[in-house]
Amino acid sequence: MTVRFGAVTVDWLGLATVRLEGETGAVVYVDPGPERYGVLEGQEPRDGDLVLVSHGDHYDPASIRRVAREDALVLVHESIDADAIDGIDEQPEALPYDVERVRADESFVLGPLDLFTTPAYNDPDGPHTDERGHPYHREGEGCGFGVTIDGVTAYWPGDTDAHPFHADLDVDLFLPPIGGTYTMDRREAAALAAEMRPGLVLPVHYDTFDAIEADADAFVVDVANRGVPVVLDGVPDDGESE
Repeated sequence: MTVRFGAVTVDWLGLATVRLEGETGAVVYVDPGPERYGVLEGQEPRDGDLVLVSHGDHYDPASIRRVAREDALVLVHESIDADAIDGIDEQPEALPYDVERVRADESFVLGPLDLFTTPAYNDPDGPHTDERGHPYHREGEGCGFGVTIDGVTAYWPGDTDAHPFHADLDVDLFLPPIGGTYTMDRREAAALAAEMRPGLVLPVHYDTFDAIEADADAFVVDVANRGVPVVLDGVPDDGESE
């Protein structure tokens, strides 16, 4: 299902993969893939003008090739290292596109698009840690992306907990992860949405595999009861686990 908000159409394609298209024709993909989760399976649109990759877990050269135009710009977080990712042997700079690395606290203009990044990480003292007490996503290893297309600012916070700075962001379309385990869960995301007060909330990063299963309908009720517009864009569960 395609969701329309203002001048932008939005499609959630699985895990954290989101396609944004403005009325003027600019197409942005956020975190395409990875292929092992069935994201973009059978699809090769190759229409993306801009591809954004938030951290190493979501870096997948094959999926980038599926969505990017020949003249696409690919922005990846500065920490991404193919040598540290199982099954990946191609560094971002080896991709046949204009590739730039970004930090987790930048703002810049790319033609008609305004972009910003934010830190994305799990609090070492919070609930999203492994059996050793280590955060699944350490500070400095990823980012969130905000992009303004035709007057609509869409924001994907990345694989992250909810942090106090999120509430200060001025965004129109909020794309929070709600699967828990590795990110904020549906309750944390709903509370954050109530603080941010965006024009629309569309949850992502859930139900792709067992560890991030979430009750999306309960999330919708929770957010709506807080007076924030919310919508679902359903993606089938492929039953895989991390």
